[in-house]
Amino acid sequence: MSRLFCLSTTTRRVISKRNLLQMAPKSRPSSDMAAFRQHVEKAKHIVVLTGAGVSAESGVPTFRGAGGFWRTYKAQDLATPGAFEANPSLVWEFYHYRREVMLTKEPNKAHLAIAECEKRLAAQNRRVMVITQNIDELHIRAGTKNILEIHGNLFKTRCTKCGDVSVNKDSPICSALAGKGAPDPDAKDAKIQVQDLPRCKKDKCGGLLRPHVVWFGESLDNNILHKTDEELNKCDLLLVIGTSSVVYPAASFAPMVASRGVPVAEFNIEETPTTGYIQFHFSGPAGEHVPVALARHESEPKV
Repeated sequence: MSRLFCLSTTTRRVISKRNLLQMAPKSRPSSDMAAFRQHVEKAKHIVVLTGAGVSAESGVPTFRGAGGFWRTYKAQDLATPGAFEANPSLVWEFYHYRREVMLTKEPNKAHLAIAECEKRLAAQNRRVMVITQNIDELHIRAGTKNILEIHGNLFKTRCTKCGDVSVNKDSPICSALAGKGAPDPDAKDAKIQVQDLPRCKKDKCGGLLRPHVVWFGESLDNNILHKTDEELNKCDLLLVIGTSSVVYPAASFAPMVASRGVPVAEFNIEETPTTGYIQFHFSGPAGEHVPVALARHESEPKV
């Protein structure tokens, strides 16, 4: 099922596939790290776009590509409003498993390098903004402050009755889910009664909670997309890290930023549909290249 998007005017223009097709691909991108670091040295407003690949280096399951199953399900089988309506117990088992897995993972060198760069450049009145497709909160745990989570957050819940959005890091999120969610294909569904699933605690509401993430078939938050537009329109350097560049609207961000002459660098283990439109491509683990790319430049003041 394809995603539906609730977009501002700028974003509707940005994700036009016709516009992208009309853009002529550039020559082969450079892998000259020294040349890229010259752009980092001069940049005043850096945007970092991240995808599942950066979290995969922390051991986070991506549920994409070969072997991307939970039990016998792909993520798109469960991450839909229809699946939650039909079987909220099963969907909550899936997300409970993901929450519990994340509690065992740590930010990797790429997460930490991005957070360190943001802090260091802030002292120089320079801005770093992370726009992430990930819902795992690893950027925040690494210390990133400026972040837009366009697909939501695994550790937030939303009440299906009153709409309240709250941070929730309970483990387990409710007693009925304790020990549930095993990914083994032979595992039996818990078939938890709806009244025993996570419930809203706000003002004695008691409504059924759901993960505060964007499911297939749902609109992205228009306020977050508007802020994303603003950041991309202002940035003078864009890093694209660990994203397959096939999920819209994020897949369109790099080509459109590059089309206005802004340097764009892709850090990925393989080439993507974005690669032909940008100035730099660094092939390999993000944890290897990103710390080098964002390390303090000799021209920066020492603190």
